[in-house]
Amino acid sequence: MNYQETLDYLFSRLPMYQRTGTAAYKADIGNIVAASKYLGNPHTQFKSIHIAGTNGKGSTAHMLTSVLQEAGHKVGLYTSPHLKDFRERIKVNGKMITEQEVVDFVKESKAIFEEMELSFFEFTVAMAFDYFAKEKVDIAIIEAGLGGRLDSTNILNPELSIITNIGIDHTNLLGYTLEKIAAEKGGIIKENTPIIIGRKQKETNTIFQNIAKEKNAHLMYSEPQQNYATDLKGEYQKENINTTITAIEQLQEQGWAINSSNIEQGLLKIVANTQLLGRWQTLSKIPHIICDTGHNEDGIRQISKQLKNTKYEQLHFVFGTVNDKNLDSILSHLPKNACYYFCQADIARAMDAKELQQKSAKYELKGNIFTSVKQALDKAKENANASDLIFVGGSTFVVAEVL
Repeated sequence: MNYQETLDYLFSRLPMYQRTGTAAYKADIGNIVAASKYLGNPHTQFKSIHIAGTNGKGSTAHMLTSVLQEAGHKVGLYTSPHLKDFRERIKVNGKMITEQEVVDFVKESKAIFEEMELSFFEFTVAMAFDYFAKEKVDIAIIEAGLGGRLDSTNILNPELSIITNIGIDHTNLLGYTLEKIAAEKGGIIKENTPIIIGRKQKETNTIFQNIAKEKNAHLMYSEPQQNYATDLKGEYQKENINTTITAIEQLQEQGWAINSSNIEQGLLKIVANTQLLGRWQTLSKIPHIICDTGHNEDGIRQISKQLKNTKYEQLHFVFGTVNDKNLDSILSHLPKNACYYFCQADIARAMDAKELQQKSAKYELKGNIFTSVKQALDKAKENANASDLIFVGGSTFVVAEVL
């Protein structure tokens, strides 16, 4: 198989949760344990930091990676989902795994992994861990996929665990309350391993404290930091910066060589060092177009807050979402002063644009329906004046199609 055929195999034969939903989700780590054993347990051959949370885990992972790179360390980075290229998921020092390495890994592992009935996510986690071990990274920053306790990444024994925050998302799999979701995310807390909580929340404090006590894990909450400059725009990144600095301080205590200049430069060069996409990203100046992957209640609330602090004459909102979200909680936070362009991404989970328009009308959100994300954006560009703002969001996959 060539690279495209390999991708076709991964996407078609192995269902992706992000695209097809719960049918592709496996709440069990048995498969990844077996796959790792077959590969020689690569996850035991490098140091790691494990990050879970509802929002901010991707940004925090990229911030930590950038700072560690600036300190001269060879850093693996595993995140999901990808936006433009499958290989975004697996990077070393900001460089994606090569197409040939993807082809070779799938070719060598395909038969045995099919027997194990690995999911798409399990396959890619195994690929990442194998690659990081072969590359002999100093440390790998690993973002959990969904939840934590039963996530495939949770076979790690990291130097440090991080839970960024807890919000309402994936309720059909993780639970309908912050407490239940916290119990799932708290599953990444390991024996005798420091755990940093990015956001102190009264609903989840006791849960994390109890798990940490049971595991003899030193629990810390991130604290407000001095105003570090960063190349990531968006007020919501301040919380992620606080979490990152708290994590860096813990690594320094463990003996990692990281100085203040590494921190400052790392936060200023996140995009350059890691190629992060889709976080309050400017796509065009005239017309002014911004996209952001925030897609749940907390993420949309942060986006709406940022939009209030952004200057524009008229807001054009290219909006699509998926069909398994608590849509009412999302729609209630969206700005009413915008012209909406309702659309759906080209995935099975996408909510029908007409249904989205009808449900949005209950919240006084008005606009037209479009058959594709591209058509919606093209119409917004046609309608926008030089002083207007076009925002693209609501779903990771809407942003992915624009990028």
